[in-house]
Amino acid sequence: MSKSKSETPESIEAVESALSKTEQYIEDNQKSLSIIIAAIIIIVGGYLAYQKFYVSPKESEAVKEMFVAEQYFAKDSFNLALNGDGNYSGFLTIIDDYSVTKAGNLCNYYAGVSYLRLGQYEKAIEYLEDYDGEDVMIAPIAKGAMGDAYMELGNDKDALSNYIKATDINNNEFTTPIYLLKAAMIYEKTSDYKKASELYEKIVKNYNKSGEARKAEKYLTRAKLKGGL
Repeated sequence: MSKSKSETPESIEAVESALSKTEQYIEDNQKSLSIIIAAIIIIVGGYLAYQKFYVSPKESEAVKEMFVAEQYFAKDSFNLALNGDGNYSGFLTIIDDYSVTKAGNLCNYYAGVSYLRLGQYEKAIEYLEDYDGEDVMIAPIAKGAMGDAYMELGNDKDALSNYIKATDINNNEFTTPIYLLKAAMIYEKTSDYKKASELYEKIVKNYNKSGEARKAEKYLTRAKLKGGL
């Protein structure tokens, strides 16, 4: 017997009853539903307006503001890059004034690296943690820089964690072997020769054209001898 023939008046009545209840619910709550829909439209519209009329102009301003600071950064004039020169803003002011922009976010990276180069490692970590970007090159370098700061503070555990994260963000021929090597050296330093050897071997095998591959090959022999591998 087909499905349509098996349908009883009772089942049809039950479906109709359910539909009636739904219609009645919508009718009874029409005002509330209208308010909810209107609120959603207002929120979405407000967000789009905020992006167009506030964030977008701010983005343009921030990019212009950070130009001089980037020039100082490129010249290793990190104090001027951070604090400005009296005529142009530094990264710290731009972060405060343009926090909602991508440029302001990028300044967190610049500030973190600047503090790292100035030997102020805790401040470096603070700003690098605030950087939230997905750039294929800057994102892994930011994590690697955090690893460097933790290393300078004698925190091998967090340094290693950030080096590993740096290798996972974007697998490439430039940054990946750098941070794999640094991670391997921490493993070797902490007498985990097996893991150190694994990372050294990975560099030699997968990144054999990198400068780190030659170092890794030499360190691999050393780690195996120390670990009796």
